[in-house]
Amino acid sequence: MSHPLPESASASALFPSLPGAPGAELPLLGVDFSSAPSRRKPVVLAWGRRVGASVRLDAVERCATLAALAERLSAPGPWLGGFDLPFGLPRELLVNWGWPLDWAAAMARYASLPRPELRARLVAFCAARPVGDKFAHRACDRPAGSSPSMKWVNPPVAWMAHAGVPLLRAAGVTLVGHAAGDPTRLALEAYPGLLARAVLGRRSYKSDDLAKQTPERLIARKDLVEALEQGRQPWGLRLRLSHAQREALVDDARGDTLDAVLCLMMAAWGAAQPRCGWPEAADPLEGWILGAPATAFA
Repeated sequence: MSHPLPESASASALFPSLPGAPGAELPLLGVDFSSAPSRRKPVVLAWGRRVGASVRLDAVERCATLAALAERLSAPGPWLGGFDLPFGLPRELLVNWGWPLDWAAAMARYASLPRPELRARLVAFCAARPVGDKFAHRACDRPAGSSPSMKWVNPPVAWMAHAGVPLLRAAGVTLVGHAAGDPTRLALEAYPGLLARAVLGRRSYKSDDLAKQTPERLIARKDLVEALEQGRQPWGLRLRLSHAQREALVDDARGDTLDAVLCLMMAAWGAAQPRCGWPEAADPLEGWILGAPATAFA
């Protein structure tokens, strides 16, 4: 099923040409997002550049507040970034709620409601559905292996969308496929678990729980970083790190910095794809996750 672009947008505005001077290395960004960042668990930004089949990690920044993140993202580009938060909600959910089936209108309404009211709506939706099919999914969720974007706990990705999408819109960036903004700052939805599982399978490599920060997870992080450096992942891109950067990624038991770097790698892949990796048949109401197989349209 094909889904038309929003009437107010053009393909050139929603899928702009890559910013920057011809031949220049485009700054790339990977963001491990939190809807409630703190000094203990900040939003992590991994900056880098792609050179041929290599992706060089240039710098890592941390924002302990959403205001600090908004200020950073509002600065002039150019850059293309992969953000670990859902940009859209399931069409099935919005139809059930009787909400507008236009992305901008639906997400504006979503952002305007307090979380207790949204939680009550989400709980009621799930309560009316059979066991095993409680949540509505976007077309990209299952192919990417991600949680449904309406899930409000474990992980609370619904709140990530609630906090993150308005922040990106207020910063004036282009949310590729969804909303035109500054054509020199391009934001794409990324899910680091997609790339991590392509390397590790179901092995866990991180935990916020100190008791679960085990030697097995440390070994998994070592294996994951080594695979990224050697290009042993589906896209063949090689991550270029200094010794200190490598050690920092392996030692980060929470995995936040590593997740930001995975999003950076996904952004590097998307930058070289038509439509930044969006399939032609992707639903602009729901959005698309960088690198997700387009099996939903087979």
